[in-house]
Amino acid sequence: MAQFFIHRPVFAWVLAIVTMLAGAFSLIGLPVSQYPDIAPTTVRISASYAGATAEAVQNSVTTPIEDSLNGIDGLIYFESNSWQGRSSLTLTFDDSVDPTDALNDVQSRVRSVESRLPTPVQNNGVSVTRSTSSILMVGALVSTDNSYRTVELGNLLEEVIEGPVNRVEGVGGINRFGSGYAMRIWLDPLRLAQYQLTPSDIVSAVAEQNATVSVGSLGTQPVVPGQQFTATITAQSQLTSVEDFRQILLRTGEDGASVWLGDVAKVEIGQESYGSDSRFNGLNASGFGVNLETGANAVDTAAGVRVVLDQLQSALPEGVELRIAYDTSPFVEASIEKVYHTLIEAIVLVVAVILIFLQNWRATLIPVIVVPVVLLGTFGVLGVLGYSINTLTMFAMVLAIGLLVDDAIVVVENVERTMREKHLGPVEATERSMREISGALVGIVVVLSAVFLPMAFMAGSTGVVYRQFSVTIISAMALSLATALILTPAQTASLLRPHTGQVGFAPARWFNRGFDRMTDWYGRSVGRIVRRPFLVLLVLALISVGVWQLFTRMNSTFLPTEDQGVLMAQVNLSEGSTVQQTRAVVEEIEAYLLNEETAVASTFGALGFGFSGSGQGRATLFVRLKDFAERPDADQAAAAIAARANARFGRERAGRVTFMQPPAIQGLGNSAGFSMFLIDQSGAGVPALRRAAAWLEEAAEADGRLDNVQGRGDEDDAALRLNIDPQRAEALGLSLSDVNGMLATIFAGREVNDFALGTSLRPVIVQGDAPFRMQPGDLETWYARTGSGEMVPFSAFSSTRWEPVSPRLARFEGTDAISVSGTEAPGVSSGEAMEAMEELVAQIPGGGFGVAWTGLSYQERQAGNQAPYLYALSALVVFLSLAALYESWTVPLAVMLSVPVGVLGAVLAALLFGQPNDVYFKVGILTTIGLSAKNAILIIEFAVALEAQGRTAAAAAIEAAKLRLRPILMTSLAFILGVLPLAIATGAGAAAQNSIGIGVMGGMISATFLGIFLVPGFYVAVRTLTGGRRTRGAAQAAE
Repeated sequence: MAQFFIHRPVFAWVLAIVTMLAGAFSLIGLPVSQYPDIAPTTVRISASYAGATAEAVQNSVTTPIEDSLNGIDGLIYFESNSWQGRSSLTLTFDDSVDPTDALNDVQSRVRSVESRLPTPVQNNGVSVTRSTSSILMVGALVSTDNSYRTVELGNLLEEVIEGPVNRVEGVGGINRFGSGYAMRIWLDPLRLAQYQLTPSDIVSAVAEQNATVSVGSLGTQPVVPGQQFTATITAQSQLTSVEDFRQILLRTGEDGASVWLGDVAKVEIGQESYGSDSRFNGLNASGFGVNLETGANAVDTAAGVRVVLDQLQSALPEGVELRIAYDTSPFVEASIEKVYHTLIEAIVLVVAVILIFLQNWRATLIPVIVVPVVLLGTFGVLGVLGYSINTLTMFAMVLAIGLLVDDAIVVVENVERTMREKHLGPVEATERSMREISGALVGIVVVLSAVFLPMAFMAGSTGVVYRQFSVTIISAMALSLATALILTPAQTASLLRPHTGQVGFAPARWFNRGFDRMTDWYGRSVGRIVRRPFLVLLVLALISVGVWQLFTRMNSTFLPTEDQGVLMAQVNLSEGSTVQQTRAVVEEIEAYLLNEETAVASTFGALGFGFSGSGQGRATLFVRLKDFAERPDADQAAAAIAARANARFGRERAGRVTFMQPPAIQGLGNSAGFSMFLIDQSGAGVPALRRAAAWLEEAAEADGRLDNVQGRGDEDDAALRLNIDPQRAEALGLSLSDVNGMLATIFAGREVNDFALGTSLRPVIVQGDAPFRMQPGDLETWYARTGSGEMVPFSAFSSTRWEPVSPRLARFEGTDAISVSGTEAPGVSSGEAMEAMEELVAQIPGGGFGVAWTGLSYQERQAGNQAPYLYALSALVVFLSLAALYESWTVPLAVMLSVPVGVLGAVLAALLFGQPNDVYFKVGILTTIGLSAKNAILIIEFAVALEAQGRTAAAAAIEAAKLRLRPILMTSLAFILGVLPLAIATGAGAAAQNSIGIGVMGGMISATFLGIFLVPGFYVAVRTLTGGRRTRGAAQAAE
């Protein structure tokens, strides 16, 4: 192939230009994201059962749905939560199932059991959605002068904002932080008893008289002869005002006196729900949290929401503004932009290395031209495969910079050497050089591709991460080989000029003389080494043992925790706390963040909302930090701010306040750190499970590896148990269903239907007035109507007692469990923290409890379990590829012996700079395996050819090492400087860049500066042990 294009340079240029055009076209259309679609498909099931206890919800709603989920294809695990009044289940699927198929399967399972659920649940409907629980962004409607009440802002949110935002592509759902208007009908029990009415009568009257009735028309077909007109008949429509509702007729007496709704109830336009107010920097606000749809692009979705909000600003009244209170997408955009800069820096450094070694602008230009051809070509491949521009593909591009010029450097350096030593012209030198090195070029690309190929077939979210690197680097390597065989020979033949003597530039002459002296010294050193080949094998054994010992000391994690420019704070106050107490704590946190933390830009507090449940004692604060440029110091990083805030509020007497960072990947949990379930494997019961969780929290607090560990097994609430005597109720002519319905209306409220408020429909809710449902004795003020029409108090057929009830019950795959979350202590990896939790669970008194990891922690466990197989498989594929290529078992063995040398450097560098063993480091190890083998191939390929010409193995190894020293150092330094910007990166996304850059750089330094001495020894040792049998390459060279 090379011989063909040497004489057809225009054809070669045409192919290169077409490749670049195709890549540029793909680049324009490629989406941008932080990560590819790593998070597994999640399907959420939710149902409401107003007034029911958590236990009742679990028994009558959650359990039937759980039973229907058995045998769903691709289901990894499911978890369920039952709260007072609602049920929620989250199902997590593997990547073998299409997200739409998973949703349809779950919907059909739920529909099959819906008829067995309680009637109120069926009436409200069971929601099945394909969205994550992670909050992508939070928007806020803010009254800038506090002239608008939160209910007014909540109504604006529902009328103006919610619909358009929900329709943005990628939005899976919305959490509302606030409440809109509702027609509230507050019942007075004494007035009801006076007129012999019950709450059920009110509900029936409202349902009947607040309805639109369709009657028909006059003059519809068929008509009588002579009919001259048609007209629609209207009878009744929905009510629209408070006065209309007050005039709802309840009863007309025998004396003609009428009883109206206004006679027995207070009617007003109030809030749909109370206790869910919001605050933005201390101002009245109402907000919404956007949940990302499974598989959607976070950056595109956030951008779409921002565009919609900008368009809606003009529809808001004066004094109300839309603010973004929490958004991780700017971090994504900043981190991708940072990698672009890194890419450019890498190209500049690589060009500098080439120029220093080749000292010829023509020779330097040839490898530089390869860079845009291969990079744009790789973007074209990504476009065809439907990939995105993300952190992983961009990292792979940066790694590829140092690799893709290698082939061109090898070609140019060899042509230059041939012209200089053989005194040939560019065309003849190129033809001769390509015959010499084509095999080495193919071998290098086969090895590097073989290293990354097994990554593409890994399962789960970890496999998605590996696949991004694998496809990107293999594509770049294949295109690099193609350009080295097509474009580079055509360029060397047409651009290079014959050598006419020494380089005229003085520094270049000094460099060459110094390099020649170093090459002579290197040759003598290699000569001493190859005389003791088995000593080299002993050194290798020591290196291998050292690598193993050091590797086991590394802390493991899945992905590094990045500063994403936002924080969250969870407020969980003790049982019985009121919304006023919660508001006071939120105000204290706001004051601290806005006045004492200079890096905080804004705070948004959602009262009543929590990831583990809602209630008067719950609140969540979303904290947005200033741009990275405005907070360059380490003590202004998100982790440092969270640590100080946790120290400040860690001893809050009213309850628990926890600050945390968002998860590394959208859709895998709600916060950084670890998440798990403590499972009751022995069936000891919920009380024993809670005691175990409490013991675990205390033990974790004393463990220096753990921080902020909390079990979400909420304390029992004190509940007033109402016992209805069925015999007495029956004797009075009361049915239990009627009594239960009245109780639910009085204390939980009953949404009857809607009314027209402006251009929108708002709910009509009937409930007992606040003064008559505050104390236990208020039960006696409510009456029921007997079969004979008499009014009797509830105390006539019921009794009360206090008892504890669970506000929340959790299960994991149908087994009682408690959700536990926490973070690793400073300086400790998440993997080490997870091991600490497993150790503590094993020590729980009485035993019988297990651990089930969820979210990001599950993926980390999976990644850790796959890693050893991945390393072994990659090494095996490299070995087999080389064996097939060289038709020899000995050459691949000599090449593979160089791998531990490179791995040693990677592990040492990671330990020295405190880097964990995460996914990026694992990719770095695989890259190091390929690069170590690449350097060895450059030496061993020539040694085989020289040995075929009659030299001894030792002499061939020495000569090959000296000949290939320059291209090895040139390509290695090009790669090392190419990844240097990753290793020293700061700012957005720096943790990930450092993780991959430091490991790869350390591995390459070791593989180069140790490997060039040891590889010739490995070759001689292997040739000695195998009796010097000839390889296919040697036989061909001899011929």
